[in-house]
Amino acid sequence: MKGIIVLIEDNIDVRENIAEILELDGYDVHAAANGKEGVRLVREQNPDLVICDIMMPELDGYGVLHMLNRDPKTGHIPFIFLTAKSEREDFRKGMDLGADDYITKPFEELQLLDAVQMRLNKRRQFQARDISRDAEGISSFISEAKASGALQHLSEDREVRRLRRKETIFREGDRPRYLYLLQSGKLKAYRVSEDGKEYITDLFKPGDFFGISALMRETTYGDTAEVLEDAEIVLIPADDFYTLVHSDKDVAHRFIQLLANHLEETEIRLVRQAYDSVRKRVADGLLLLESRYQENQGKGPFAMHIMRDDLAGIVGTAKETVIRTLTDFRQEGLVEVGPSGEIIIKNQEGLENIIA
Repeated sequence: MKGIIVLIEDNIDVRENIAEILELDGYDVHAAANGKEGVRLVREQNPDLVICDIMMPELDGYGVLHMLNRDPKTGHIPFIFLTAKSEREDFRKGMDLGADDYITKPFEELQLLDAVQMRLNKRRQFQARDISRDAEGISSFISEAKASGALQHLSEDREVRRLRRKETIFREGDRPRYLYLLQSGKLKAYRVSEDGKEYITDLFKPGDFFGISALMRETTYGDTAEVLEDAEIVLIPADDFYTLVHSDKDVAHRFIQLLANHLEETEIRLVRQAYDSVRKRVADGLLLLESRYQENQGKGPFAMHIMRDDLAGIVGTAKETVIRTLTDFRQEGLVEVGPSGEIIIKNQEGLENIIA
């Protein structure tokens, strides 16, 4: 099977003819006679492609596209409009709404098959490609998106900025100008409470994007980003980001997947910070640091150089409380403190049992 296609067409002769052509070429076709039935089929089948007539009863093609685009589960699916020659002026409206292509009726069999194959090939290209998270990888990704034909105005300049420990990338309340990619080093994002305490809201390692939320919401930053360890940061202009997200559904879906990788983990950690005991939160913070910054996997205990103030910010408590808890963990054989003040995890399973 070459792929699953949902075909939405109210004319039975046209519908059966298209379905037969596609099925003979190896596609699994699910056909609907109106827009409402088509939307239901798309949600049920999660197809690789939707082919949809514009003028239909119940719900026209524009309505179908609008409903599918509003749903995150279906908004990324390639969408081809069928339009009669007399409706050709209307096709621009469909493209503006987010359609990927259109086929004018009547059409040749080869024209239909070529349009379908091109859309599926393009989608699979972006889904299958494993993009390396460094300056070369993101440049390659943007260049491929640009070459796809939809993105003709992306900036070629992606500045790499080198920053020292304690330097600030952006502050809470600033307006975003870039999407940032951490190429090397370590970063933290934090907020300051009304009583002056610093709470670390996120940690970033090489390959992580940051500054995402403000760009997505088109608002000011809700956190301050600061360097924990000397860093190199790739600056992707905001206009490039918006072009990627808004100009091509395949690119947008792939790019948003890259951006969203750590969000669920962050939400879980913040809930734990609000409700768990200090002992659990310190254990969770140490394990978070290990999972983010482990560089010697399988080569012995994990050791981290981190200021006790920063660990307190991750945990959401006072530095003195963190120090007392680390002392307890050391006495229990869970951690050691090295000669330079580094924290060495000796018993990962023991820490995991604390937060279980």
